[in-house]
Amino acid sequence: MNIPKINNLKRVVIIGAGFSGLQVAKKLRRDKFQVILIDKNNYHTFQPLLYQVATAGLEPDSIAHSIRNIIKKTKNFFFRLAYVHYINTEKQKIYTNVGDLSYDYLIMSTGSVTNYFGNKNIESFSLPMKSIPEALDLRSLILQDFESALLTKDDKEKERLMTFVIVGGGPTGVELAGALAEMKKYVLPHDYPDLNIQSMNIHLLQASPRLLDGMSEKSAKQAYKNLKELGVIIWLNCLVKDYDGKVVFIEKNKRIESSNVIWAAGVKGAIIKGFLKEDIKGHRILVDNYLKTIKYKNIFAIGDVAYMKSYPNGHPMTAQPAIQQGNYLSEYFNHFSDQKNIPPFIYKNLGSMATIGRNKAVCDFPYFKLKGFLAWIVWMFIHLVSLVGFRNRTIALTNWIIQYFHYNKSVRLIIRPFHRKKKII
Repeated sequence: MNIPKINNLKRVVIIGAGFSGLQVAKKLRRDKFQVILIDKNNYHTFQPLLYQVATAGLEPDSIAHSIRNIIKKTKNFFFRLAYVHYINTEKQKIYTNVGDLSYDYLIMSTGSVTNYFGNKNIESFSLPMKSIPEALDLRSLILQDFESALLTKDDKEKERLMTFVIVGGGPTGVELAGALAEMKKYVLPHDYPDLNIQSMNIHLLQASPRLLDGMSEKSAKQAYKNLKELGVIIWLNCLVKDYDGKVVFIEKNKRIESSNVIWAAGVKGAIIKGFLKEDIKGHRILVDNYLKTIKYKNIFAIGDVAYMKSYPNGHPMTAQPAIQQGNYLSEYFNHFSDQKNIPPFIYKNLGSMATIGRNKAVCDFPYFKLKGFLAWIVWMFIHLVSLVGFRNRTIALTNWIIQYFHYNKSVRLIIRPFHRKKKII
């Protein structure tokens, strides 16, 4: 990888430039460590706003920021664009598509990938939304299907093309359903005046008895009410059994015909080959209270890929725990490495939120809850200040202001057509 070894500095290799990995990379002391950050992309993605890229609300570059621009003019820091395919824990070496690299300390911050729970058909035919390319695929699919609906004379096929099924009633599913419903109400009738947009159906399927399992009952009921008012068809206690590209098969012999299934039903840790079965629990790497792996003293795991044994079911796989763990681990390395009494990591739940659409959101904070317009303003402000870079904040804010007053999602562009997988007979 053409990285010089500095004898008096310990080498820290960080795999993944998500919320957690980026925090460590920015804050580790360069007089103590040589820091090497590796990621398969040269940009950091603000994942909470991916659904807005998918529904033509934001350009993709407004939620992405160059890693080299975030961490620049820093001595003893190296970034390499690479895909890590294997870790040799005995030799303390990682293997990538651009070469191998030894480490003194390894920090796993590889994040998560979509969890299809072993269903190969669903994995083949549904669309995930965990990255910018996937969000762009979804945006293209939505627009392409309306173009196709204009051309078909088959009423059944037209209905299938205009039916959207979102599987998963967490924040991602709720926000995506709300955004699609607002497109149906405000945008698509103007773009496609010769289509009966009212025949467009949006289904939200949730396996549990309510939406937003990680939030309060009050917020869940409010989200349910808001989505129903927007015309979203909500299925609770609904378990998806299979999907063949045209029909969603649900338990009790129920089915929905749709060409568009968006899978937001769960994620699992993105684990690189090299770890043993006993190192992993629930598709995440086991760590102790100090974010150190159980078996390897010089390997740490943070963010979505980490499973802390002492925390029931592991920490939520969201940005907030990842950022806190990244900050903790940088402090651990910078200030506590030579001390015996190292404080354990303690997660502070600062709250959770979800937006359902224009002027509609729910927020759960430790001492109070919000809903409606005020919650929507709080949601927008927090997401705006969390974006990396002044340019990204400016673009996002400008887009939101224009959309608020003109009901116009200005990036309804099929930049790269999405090619649907053919049904396997």
